[in-house]
Amino acid sequence: MSAVIRRTAAPAALALAAVLLLTACGSGGTAAADLGGAGAGTAPNGVKVNLTPEQHRLTTPEVDALAALVPEEIRRRGTLHVVDNLGTVPPLDFHATDDRTIIGAEPDLAYLIGNVLGLKVELTPVSWENVFVGLDSGKFDVGITNITVTEARKEKYDFATYRLDILGFEAKKGGGWKVKGPADVAGHTIGVASGTNQEKLLLDWNEQNVRAGLKPVDVKYYQNSSDYYLALGSGRIDAWLGPNPSGAFHAAQTGETEIIGTYSGAGDQVLGKIAATTRKDNGLIKALGGAIDELIRNGSYAEVLKRWGLDNEAVQSSEINPPGLPKN
Repeated sequence: MSAVIRRTAAPAALALAAVLLLTACGSGGTAAADLGGAGAGTAPNGVKVNLTPEQHRLTTPEVDALAALVPEEIRRRGTLHVVDNLGTVPPLDFHATDDRTIIGAEPDLAYLIGNVLGLKVELTPVSWENVFVGLDSGKFDVGITNITVTEARKEKYDFATYRLDILGFEAKKGGGWKVKGPADVAGHTIGVASGTNQEKLLLDWNEQNVRAGLKPVDVKYYQNSSDYYLALGSGRIDAWLGPNPSGAFHAAQTGETEIIGTYSGAGDQVLGKIAATTRKDNGLIKALGGAIDELIRNGSYAEVLKRWGLDNEAVQSSEINPPGLPKN
């Protein structure tokens, strides 16, 4: 990291209350229950979203040939242990109006994968760092929680892709500022979460700018939506850089922000991919990849992405361990 970057620590506590899910810029916050009357929201594609615990999720038939690929220990158990993030990133995974039930695109896909493999899904939300701790220890079979494929991670984990990794710069609406590349962030104050590939992208861009004689980025660090949206609403940051699905979803709810630029989560060297993630060589990844391909084939995958406004991040097929974010 360049020495010219100014870092500001922010509270790292991850709130679990729904009031922190979709905090409106410049206001005290918006609970899921307040979005559109009886638990309704709007996805970026205009589709109305059910934010209640009663999700009426899609189901799909078991496929015997794919179920047979599941390692014997997991087949015998009959349960697929899926680790998810804490539930603060709509529309990927977040709390319903009861403040308890985890809903979103990734739980929907996890349950469908379980259907195909003939397994009951046990979904456990944990903090980001504990996703990998749990995979390493074998406590969890698979992580389905916006994990980007990287070359470094491929040394320890196997991947079956299910979505493109697109990052978005979210700013106050109507500012006229657009981000198309590194020079566009020079001199701006931008928030980001630590330990993420979006942080790496922002730091890389900053180093390019400094070498070119441009002003450095003032990087601010936040770990939950209430903090970074309060900072954005008050003008303490000019933009927030995070997963495009969450930024676009938030903008659709509030009408106060907009996405001013998108970029591949792997930078300009490779197309970023989000993937179901297992401990390396635990024997499950082929079954997961096959299940995702089955969901794509039977149309339930497309239905889930459309339901949550993620149509533009669909993949044509699941890839096992594709090229990832480079180590350098």
